[in-house]
Amino acid sequence: MPPQKPFLSRRGFLASAAASTLTPALIPARARAQQVMRMRVQFDDQEVIYRLTDNPTTRDLISMLPVALTIQDFSTNEKIVHLPRRLDEGGFESFSDEAPGDLCYFLGWGNLALFHDDYTFRNDLIRLGRLEGPVTPLLHKGEYPVRIEMI
Repeated sequence: MPPQKPFLSRRGFLASAAASTLTPALIPARARAQQVMRMRVQFDDQEVIYRLTDNPTTRDLISMLPVALTIQDFSTNEKIVHLPRRLDEGGFESFSDEAPGDLCYFLGWGNLALFHDDYTFRNDLIRLGRLEGPVTPLLHKGEYPVRIEMI
């Protein structure tokens, strides 16, 4: 018996063509959802790494990286970095699990807040991520040039 040729109907052909066209668009979205976004902050001889939260504010921050700015102490519990422009505030979400090591965007001034001690959420912060590792590098006092980049 001669080998049979595979039969593909017009409907089957169109369905497979549509699936092959859509599949590449779906894979990056899935991979992005599973991908861990990490950001490095380097100043003086210090370095900290943040695991970022996926929200519109974080994505807007990422769009301006890498960037060289200035980091300085503020109050007794944080360092701040003034950004070149305000960020999209679409990532605003109330939270109650504040912790040293949080990276936030302060809505009032439009700056980054790198917390190294306790703080309180007062509807004026958007959390962008959490520190991987100890807060010790953030205790290094002073004002320094800082480089912020994705890794």
